[in-house]
Parts: sequence; structure tokens; C-alpha cells
Amino acid sequence: MPTVLVTGSNRGLGLEFVRQYAAAGWDVIACARRPERAADLAALALAHEGRVQVEALDVTDRASIDAAARRLEGRAIDVLLCSAGTMGRGSTAGTGFPGSRFGEIDYADWEEIFRVNVTGPMKVIEAFVEHVARSAGRKIVALSSIVGSIASNTSGGLYAYRASKAALNAFMKSLAIDLGRSRGLVVAMLHPGWVRTDMGGPRADIDAPESIAGLIKVIDGLDAAKAGRFWRYDGSELPW
Repeated sequence: MPTVLVTGSNRGLGLEFVRQYAAAGWDVIACARRPERAADLAALALAHEGRVQVEALDVTDRASIDAAARRLEGRAIDVLLCSAGTMGRGSTAGTGFPGSRFGEIDYADWEEIFRVNVTGPMKVIEAFVEHVARSAGRKIVALSSIVGSIASNTSGGLYAYRASKAALNAFMKSLAIDLGRSRGLVVAMLHPGWVRTDMGGPRADIDAPESIAGLIKVIDGLDAAKAGRFWRYDGSELPW
């Protein structure tokens, strides 16, 4: 069976990716910063014994990423899925974005957002590119957001989160070119929609199962012609 590695799999969209891929018969490497605290993930692993493998991986800790890659040395990964992300300390649909208001910028929070949303995924991809290259699927995808689209920004605000997702899109586009040419890998960015999670809040448009079911279809359909592009969960393409 094919294998998917999911970062940020302890809750929200990452956890739903684990649930749906495992239910579809995939082998899932579910990565979480603190697996001992991930009760829902542990329950999924138990329910799909032998199919869901839980690994400790903190996307802000380069040594942690390298250690996970070494533990999985020789393993083929068909889909490398960078799902871990943050809007910043205390940022949810209910609380707003307290560290990202003009004139009140929390620069330490900005740095943490970029560690999770930008440098973290880049390091994960560097560490696991050989695992992906030896697979049949040969796909690398990252969860971005429509707020990273400069063309779609009509409301302003969200400075740090917007900037981090625009940066993610920029380097993923370059990786699509470079890894497509050198390794034949397919690299793309995904927008999950506004989803009812702890971060998205109860008033969001869709629930996690709908979002992830759509994203999995998009991932399944990725090929070289669709690489380096920005895809919505419903299969439509987003502008930059």
C-alpha cells in the first residue's frame, strides 16, 4: 500500500488526514510534536493497528526533523504532506489576532509563525526528499491558505499569517520547478477552505471531513502539469 507522512497530525486537519488516509488503506506516518499528549491520534493508531505509525517530530526543531528522517531511513513515502501550521499565539477565529495588529506587532510571535509555517516545511522537505524520490507516488504538498494569495487580498490585516503563507507558496513554487526537473517530483500548495476547527471556529464554512476528502482527491489528481500551482479543496485553482 502507498504511504503518506503527515506533520501536525495531533489535531484538526492533520488528524483528519490521518483518519481518512488510514480508512482508505494507506500506511500513515503520523507526526506530532508531543505524541504522548495526542490522545485522539493514539486512539486512531490503536484502531488502525499496524497501519498508523506515530512519530515525534517538531517542525520548529531541525534536530527533531533529522532524527525522524533517520528513524525512517529507507522508507518510501508516496505523499509528504506538510500540514503543521499556526496563526500565532492566542490566535483563533474567536480571539482574533492579538499579535498582528499594526502598531502592536508582536515580533517574537512573527518569528514563531515563520518557524512553523515557512522554515519548518522547508526543513521537513529537505530531510525527507529522498524518501519521496524512492516512492511510486513522488508527491510533496503543503497546506497553505487563501490569505497567502496577494491577488485575493481585499481586506488587509492578518500581517504575519498572510506573509507566512505567501512565503510558503513562493518557496514551494521554486521547489516545484527544481525538484520537478532534478527528481521528477510533483510539488503543489493546497487551500483547505475555511474549516470548522479550533483555529477556524464554529462559524466556518465547512467541516474537516469535507475539506480533507476534497484535498485528498486533489492530491490524487496531481501530476506534472498541475505542479507548482495553488489548489482549493474543491479542485479549483487559486490566483497568487
